[in-house]
Amino acid sequence: MQTIAFTTDADGIATLTIDVPDQSMNVIGPDFLADLDAAITRIASEDAIKGAVIASGKDSGFMAGMDLKYFGSMLATRDGSRPAPAAIFDQVFVLNQLFRRLETCGKPVACAIEGTCVGGGFELALACHRRFVGDSSKTQLGLPEILIGLFPGGGGSQRLPRLMGVQAALMYMLQGKLFRPAEAAMLKVVDQVVPQGTALEAAQAWVKANPTATAQPWDVKGFKFPGGVGQFNPGFVQTMVGALPMTLKQTQRNMNAPVALLSAVYEGAQLPFDRAIRIESKYFAKVAADPQASNMIRSLFVNKQAAERGARRPKAEPKAPTMKLAMLGAGMMGAGIATVAAQAGMEVVLFDRDIAYAEKGKAHVETVLKKRLGKGMTPEKMAATLARVTPTADYADLAGADFVIEAVFEDVAIKAEVTKQVEAILGPDVIFGSNTSTLPITKLATAWSKPANFIGVHFFSPVEKMPLVEIILGKETGPAAIAKALDFVAQIKKTPIVVNDSRGFYTSRCFGTYVQEGAELVAEGINPALIENAGKQLGMPVGPLAVSDEVSIELGYKVMTAAKKELGDAYVVQRSDDVMTQMVERDRLGRKNGKGWYDYPEGGKKMLWSGIADLFPRADDQPDVEAVKERLLYRQLIECARCYEEGVLETPEDGDIGAIFGWGFAPYTGGPFAHMDTVGIAHVVAVLDRLRAAHGDRFAATEQLRAMAATGATFYQSVPDRAAA
Repeated sequence: MQTIAFTTDADGIATLTIDVPDQSMNVIGPDFLADLDAAITRIASEDAIKGAVIASGKDSGFMAGMDLKYFGSMLATRDGSRPAPAAIFDQVFVLNQLFRRLETCGKPVACAIEGTCVGGGFELALACHRRFVGDSSKTQLGLPEILIGLFPGGGGSQRLPRLMGVQAALMYMLQGKLFRPAEAAMLKVVDQVVPQGTALEAAQAWVKANPTATAQPWDVKGFKFPGGVGQFNPGFVQTMVGALPMTLKQTQRNMNAPVALLSAVYEGAQLPFDRAIRIESKYFAKVAADPQASNMIRSLFVNKQAAERGARRPKAEPKAPTMKLAMLGAGMMGAGIATVAAQAGMEVVLFDRDIAYAEKGKAHVETVLKKRLGKGMTPEKMAATLARVTPTADYADLAGADFVIEAVFEDVAIKAEVTKQVEAILGPDVIFGSNTSTLPITKLATAWSKPANFIGVHFFSPVEKMPLVEIILGKETGPAAIAKALDFVAQIKKTPIVVNDSRGFYTSRCFGTYVQEGAELVAEGINPALIENAGKQLGMPVGPLAVSDEVSIELGYKVMTAAKKELGDAYVVQRSDDVMTQMVERDRLGRKNGKGWYDYPEGGKKMLWSGIADLFPRADDQPDVEAVKERLLYRQLIECARCYEEGVLETPEDGDIGAIFGWGFAPYTGGPFAHMDTVGIAHVVAVLDRLRAAHGDRFAATEQLRAMAATGATFYQSVPDRAAA
């Protein structure tokens, strides 16, 4: 066996130690399936074996889910087409069959869990007769597949409801929510929590003491679901009747997996277990056959992990972890960056022009940490973290810092002055990062005497919660600066993308088009409620007017006026410019001053401002919601495509990760480039041509898109050379 070490002790207890080679975490692939099949055969057929324990040989945890490269191979045929659901069913049902053989092998099987146990790994644990978990605050268990466009396909959707009841199981599975050990024991998902490092010993002792414990609860005559099931059970009916509309509302009818999960649970709960797992595999195959699942897996898991592991990091550069961070600016962004850096163990000098502002920034750090007390944060940890943050208004205190991040006011002259002051203390060999969201890095780098050591490090607000960091390369940014910035992002456990310099870079530039198109629609007299609902139905977190309020209408206005000044005659005026100007002139700046596109009554729920119709009269003819969704979507798609053609983006992977995690682009699509590939580039060009004819050149297709449409190329397989385009 390549992935399982099979040993037997003097009492006839077999121990299956899983250690998948060349993987940091155990995953389910073809070799593991073959080895598990052989192991189950031995357990069932050899009289000398009285029972078995399954454990992990890796320090990283027990087991994760399916090897997604292997899973991807199930979704492609030799000619590149997608197999039919029936063909996928035959492959995915193999896992269900194996786990079913394990729990019906006629011998007691226990599971010894130390560390992470999720996805298919947790489904393996559920197929054991007894589950022991080492007590560690870092251990997580559960079925998070819904978060990457799938649902539990190894019996999890059938076993979990039989253990904890349909309603509770659905709550966890539909949210992809994980259990901590004590929580899992309380809900009877695991049987016993034991001191960390003793799960194997406890499991072996149980197997030895319980030679007849060979049946799962659902295989015992008279078994009943916790809470009951069936069409005549009022609790079950009420749960299922309520779950569907709630799920459709939360997903805006865009996601396949949640509805399939509900169907699998509803039908499977009313059937014998062997038929129930076939139902699960049927719905799983249907979800897997749709491109949505593979797009989400690629962007939300495979490419995201690759980015976090340094896919864009210069390979020749030595590791360069940050030990002491000079954080310039103690506002919301600077204080947020200081918080995550201090939590990662770095010493942070939090600088502002006035010590009172710097102290206020440290107070923000304390407030954030206090909210985490009892959630992995202890008073001792909090005190140690706070001690690493030193507020100051004296540049001299920055001495010894090995990385600088600047987050001062968005003004070239102010940033240049601060940059020069810092270089006078630290020298030009230290890497300097600017957290600007729009100002060109190449221009800002002229204030640092070694532009090769200057780089953009764009965070998103609130820093503590937002997972993305956009690394921006100026024309002279060198590999040492790239490596330093990416190593810093890895230290604070965030996801990086790497882009090239331009006004607005990638995320701010493309996110801005969503807000701008919302304003264009308002200017045309489109009902604001229609605009907002269309944005949410598209799969965006909120409508374009609501997000404009959140980031501040005034900020958008300032970015627009700065761009006008910078570009001069080259600036292309849009109707949305006038919309923003009129809103700012009326002091409707957004949530920050309690009035923007929405009113924000104190203690009440926000509501669309009634004066919008007076300022922008309602058109007699209103489009349907699909037309508004199309405009909001394609205005973003074409800007993403322009960024790629211009070389702001170098890979579609960065484009998709940046869109989803940076501005909340509809996750079910897998990102803008995955979506364009899925619907077909020729279709994208045809829609853009129609929208351009109706609404102007902002929808004009790029030459690269036209070349791709002509040749059948896709972003992820065969993009034509930019120069040729």
